[in-house]
Amino acid sequence: MQGITREWIDKAEADFITAEREPRAAPPNFDAAAFLAQQSAEKYFKALLIEQGIKFPKTHDLATLLDLVLQSEPSWDHLRPALDALTSLGVEVRYPGTTADSEDAAEAIQTARTVRDLVRSLLGLLP
Repeated sequence: MQGITREWIDKAEADFITAEREPRAAPPNFDAAAFLAQQSAEKYFKALLIEQGIKFPKTHDLATLLDLVLQSEPSWDHLRPALDALTSLGVEVRYPGTTADSEDAAEAIQTARTVRDLVRSLLGLLP
């Protein structure tokens, strides 16, 4: 595994761990959990793309990254609806007008967990 891939994995994992922890904080910040879940999924996809030698644009749109991942993993297309929802939520909660609740955070974390598990498995990393 390339060193830069490992750095992306480490950043993605740190975001994932924090996203999982945040709903249990007192008080919980569900917005932060949703945002960090989106960031984790994004970084895991970018790590995979780097490792596979696929260039990607500077983007936070998970569907754009998924389109590139599908070149090597076409069966992952079923993730698109959840990734679209995670992209929207992850961006919207950063600004006034949208607030995540516990259910939003749980769904965001679950989507990030799915991406995490798929990428880690493909890269031969332990769960």
